[in-house]
This record gives sequence, C-alpha cells and structure tokens, in this order.
Amino acid sequence: MRRKLLLILLISVGLTAQWALAGVPQSTVVLPGIDEVTMKAKFAETDMQQMEGIWEYPNEEMKLAIERYKGEKNIAYRIVLLASSDLELIPGTVMGYIARSAVANKFRLWIYTERSKVGLKSPLECVATLSADGTSLTFDPPHYKLKVRLNLARFFSKIFRGVSVTPEKVEEKLPVGFRKMFHANGNGEKFNEIRYL
Repeated sequence: MRRKLLLILLISVGLTAQWALAGVPQSTVVLPGIDEVTMKAKFAETDMQQMEGIWEYPNEEMKLAIERYKGEKNIAYRIVLLASSDLELIPGTVMGYIARSAVANKFRLWIYTERSKVGLKSPLECVATLSADGTSLTFDPPHYKLKVRLNLARFFSKIFRGVSVTPEKVEEKLPVGFRKMFHANGNGEKFNEIRYL
C-alpha cells in the first residue's frame, strides 16, 4: 500500500514538474473585457505575426484569438476564448498556450482539457502544425496504446498451421485544429472572405 501511494505521489510530482518546466499554469485565468471587437482593435494596432488572429475551432464550436504572449520558457502565444456555444465558458478565458520549436511550422501546444469549479485545468500537451499559408493550425492529441503480443502459434504449432493473417484497414482521421477567420491582408480585406468585383 505504501509503495502504491509513493508511486502515485511521484507521478503527480513528475507531472507537476513537467508543467512547471514548461511555464504553463495548471489552471486557466479569465481576462476581463475580451471579445471579438476588442481583439480586432488590438490586432489593428500591432504588427501581426502569422500565428496571430481570430480562429475558429470547429470541433468544439468556439471562436478563439491567438495573441502574442510574453510568457516563461519559450511560450510565445496564448489562446483566448472569444465566443462558444457552451454558455458555461466565459469570453476571455485563456484556453491554452503555444511555444515555438526548432522547426518553423511546428509548435508545442497546451490546451486545457478538464473543467474545475472556477474554470479549466489540466493542460494537455500536443504538437501543432501551422499550414504553409498560415490558415490552419492542426494538432493531434497524444494517444496511449498498450500492446501485448503472445505468440500462441509457438506453443500450439500444429493447431495454428492453417491460420492466415489479413491486414486490417486503418481509417483516416481528420486532424483536429483551428481555422483562421480574421487576419488583415495587404488590401485591408478580411481574410478568407470572397470579394466580388
């Protein structure tokens, strides 16, 4: 019993140390007075980077802003909620953080995955990929699999001589991610909007 408790304690301390090293808070904060209008005005005043802008998160029916952030440990951006179909989430809630990596279009992304009484908690780390034109940011949450292989044919060779193995088709999954909605281009037009002449 003591060993189990010690193991649980070590795992929780290890996870806490991992988040502390990354500089990502374990729970979210709410930034007051943040909405789509204020973020557009803020973006209009600054020289926007390719990652910055207003993004749609179709899987969760959310509208998010990604803005520059002067955080610790290489964290360069934070993800802020602007609107959501989930009325329990407050606009201005920090939904996650993004850090640069050695590869130009790959980033470390932390997104909060669990609800607490006052907001969100438990940031999940993913690898995010920014498309070449900067219009989509996709990420793949980590998958944990436990594989156990037992070669019964070795033990029962005569029984399994007639057994054949057929490959299983793995279905392609659409990537999870964000789609850019607002980004001022050189003409002052909204990004991704059809313009008729």
